[in-house]
Amino acid sequence: MPDEGGDKTEAPTARRRQEAHDQGQIARSPDLSAAALLLGILILMRSFGSAVVSSLRLVVLDMLSAASLSNFDPSIAGAQVVRDMVAVGIAMTPLLIGIVLISIVVNLAQVGLNFNTNRLTPNISALNPLRGLQRLLGSRRVVIRMGMNFLKVILVAMTAYSAIHGRIGQIMAAQNLTFIQIFSLGSQIVFAISLRIGVLLLALALADYAYQRHQLEQDLKMSKQEVKDEMRSMDGDPGIKRRRRQLAIQRHLQRLKKEVPKADVVITNPTHFAVALKYEASKMRAPRVLAKGQDLMAQRIREIAIASGIPLVERPPLARAIYKMCDVGDEIPEEFYSAVAEILAYVYQLARAARKAG
Repeated sequence: MPDEGGDKTEAPTARRRQEAHDQGQIARSPDLSAAALLLGILILMRSFGSAVVSSLRLVVLDMLSAASLSNFDPSIAGAQVVRDMVAVGIAMTPLLIGIVLISIVVNLAQVGLNFNTNRLTPNISALNPLRGLQRLLGSRRVVIRMGMNFLKVILVAMTAYSAIHGRIGQIMAAQNLTFIQIFSLGSQIVFAISLRIGVLLLALALADYAYQRHQLEQDLKMSKQEVKDEMRSMDGDPGIKRRRRQLAIQRHLQRLKKEVPKADVVITNPTHFAVALKYEASKMRAPRVLAKGQDLMAQRIREIAIASGIPLVERPPLARAIYKMCDVGDEIPEEFYSAVAEILAYVYQLARAARKAG
């Protein structure tokens, strides 16, 4: 991706992040894996190194013993080699398992499980030396990376020196020590240097990983137009969606104009909910919901009912309950039979009184 984002000021969407993840664009620091592996090996060697050294010592003693050097039987020699290899393998097993686990855990912590075969596809253009030279000379990131590497070399040299400057006298006097003492002193110095360098590299690698995540976030940023285009591709054009909603409302209003005049009564909240009910004893077991609506639709139902001469009855709890529990075309639940029967009886009584007065 280009170094400069231009007008890419919007945070990347979840889809943009997933596409980048699928293409292998993941924040990852190789230095973090190397530093963690170095520290892990030092800790494992501190814990299991003595067993490995003891095993190797026994193997050397066994192979250089008088009995081994005086016996030229191939079968015995082969059995001895296998026995020594098994002993060394058993001693090194915890060390090898620990190294493998550290490598897996560090990489999973950075990138997770990401199987991407696209990265294995040969890219002939990447072999173009001119393109590589242009990228090397013209990329700000390459300059930053070279500067960080140079700084890293200086810090590593200073850290290594800090581990030995207090032991210069011991190193100079090593010629007066025995072989075992020299080996012990050398291993202590090497361990101290390696441990300090490992801690330094781990700190630098964590900083590099944070920088990689920040740089990836900058690369994935989108312009406002890109966000709009993506939302349009995922959810459809906003203008089309608005038109669809308008058509759906129109169809719903047409159904209301058709069904509400058939109702016996409209139960209201009185303003937020409206439910139109119809009951025919010869065809229905219970009153049925012909139409229902909330807010604007409830207002339309009331208007149609008034224009059609359908009685309106205010029962707020009953209207809310039927609206939430019943769909259009459903019969009302049994727990509402008594309340609705009372309302219908009242409506029928009004209708008879109107006919007598008519």
